[in-house]
Amino acid sequence: MRAVLQRVTQASCVVDGTATGAINTGFLVLLGIEDADTQEDLDWLAQKIVGMRIFNDDNGMMNKALADVNGDILLISQFTLFAATKKGNRPSFTKAAKPNVAIPLYEKMIEKLSALLGKNISTGIFGADMKISLLNDGPVTIVIDTKNKE
Repeated sequence: MRAVLQRVTQASCVVDGTATGAINTGFLVLLGIEDADTQEDLDWLAQKIVGMRIFNDDNGMMNKALADVNGDILLISQFTLFAATKKGNRPSFTKAAKPNVAIPLYEKMIEKLSALLGKNISTGIFGADMKISLLNDGPVTIVIDTKNKE
């Protein structure tokens, strides 16, 4: 699994003119899932996301996690995070999990993040043409890949 965390002061997702999710302070999380991903990857990544201390404390140091700032999460599925760009100029997405594998893991990630954060999280719609708006705070953008956890 691969996640791009963007610290935001606001973010939203719109599908066919209808808002599916919106947050203020928190993380916009773009989540890519590949065929090799497991429940262990999901659990590790969810803990990492919720525990990531990239919000400023009173001294302006990145020392606070989501819970410390009462932050929220907008989770967006994004298979393009597994684009292979080595050959040519048209990316290949063969490493990205097919919907029959990705959808259950995406739904489990929603449940896990909600449980860890202690509140519902906002989401997009898996596989939809989503329009994402955000105001990146900092900017602070962090990439986390479960294949690099050791």
